[in-house]
Amino acid sequence: MISNSLLLIPGLPSIRFIDIVDIAMVAILFYELYKLVKGTNVMRIFWAVIIFYISWRIVDALNMRLSSEILGQFISIGLIALVIVFQPEIRKFLLLIGTKTQLDGDNVRKRIQFWKHHMNNAKTVSYDAYVQACIHMSQTRTGALIVFKRQNEIEEIARTGEAIHAKASSALIETIFFKNSPLHDGAMIVQGSSILAARCILPVSSNPNIDPNLGLRHRSAIGITEQLDVISVIVSEETGAISYAVGGDIHHNVTPIELQQYLEQNC
Repeated sequence: MISNSLLLIPGLPSIRFIDIVDIAMVAILFYELYKLVKGTNVMRIFWAVIIFYISWRIVDALNMRLSSEILGQFISIGLIALVIVFQPEIRKFLLLIGTKTQLDGDNVRKRIQFWKHHMNNAKTVSYDAYVQACIHMSQTRTGALIVFKRQNEIEEIARTGEAIHAKASSALIETIFFKNSPLHDGAMIVQGSSILAARCILPVSSNPNIDPNLGLRHRSAIGITEQLDVISVIVSEETGAISYAVGGDIHHNVTPIELQQYLEQNC
């Protein structure tokens, strides 16, 4: 058993076991933050902040009073400025932490009920209607965007559209996404075998690494999965290809069998 006593290393300062734990925790935190902002404009701003801070330390060490005073004033209000600049990323990070923890009593109760319901109904919830609808819409080049609710509450998104609250069927899904239907534009929100709402407005991803050939439907599908624990299924109006997005990543040209297996295992 490793104690919290000093680890003596010749030629180096004494290092405690708790220091190693501290370093590991900080490394994990920075790694998670890096994954969160990787590929976004935030990285450029982050490096600009680092360069600005290093410059301030250099002019301060060289006793360049005027430059040090000016840069020091910027540094003093830097925290407020960073909160303003990184507000979307901070919100996303807190949503991510909240989704993974949710330790208060009401959320624990909801999660237990969810898993109990999931275990009891794993064999009764069928995704055949969604898959069959995607097959037919793929053949007719009918654009569609279906968002499958998982852990997060999604009522705020559902309220941007029209409430449905109906049992899912292939015919109903295809009717909603039919190009002359007043509900075809936007996203459909579903949970299990129920359609909660249609014509919903989703946040659009601003990730610059997304394929520029992807349209607004695909960017919206990715955007909602960046913020909430959901799965988005997309049928391309241009190519008829079926794709799904989860965790900010999109998987293109999946087969109906692959889609059904993924939904059954992850919804």
